[in-house]
Amino acid sequence: MSLHVACLCAAWCRTCESYQEVFEAACAELPQAGLHVRWIDIEDEAELVGDLDIETFPTLLIADGEHVRFAGPLPPQPETLKRVLRAHLADATPARVAAEYIELAHRLKTGHHP
Repeated sequence: MSLHVACLCAAWCRTCESYQEVFEAACAELPQAGLHVRWIDIEDEAELVGDLDIETFPTLLIADGEHVRFAGPLPPQPETLKRVLRAHLADATPARVAAEYIELAHRLKTGHHP
């Protein structure tokens, strides 16, 4: 099963600037089989993000082929990120999220943008 982990940020956000290295390092510690990791600049990849309105950075999306497992903002702390990744990569329980997150997960899975 393929899993998608995406961090949604913005180039102008200083928190995101320092968080990208933390995100990439934490994801590198995960089992890589079937894992697709993306750093998404919400302005540069506006078509991919679609109607999703990100107000808090960083925002994380974890999705499998069928469901969104987690979607929402995280405090920019390495241990928080690692804990959320471990918990939601191991647990396939779908999260209750806005339709826009589900649409983004579908676009990541299929590679189709509007």
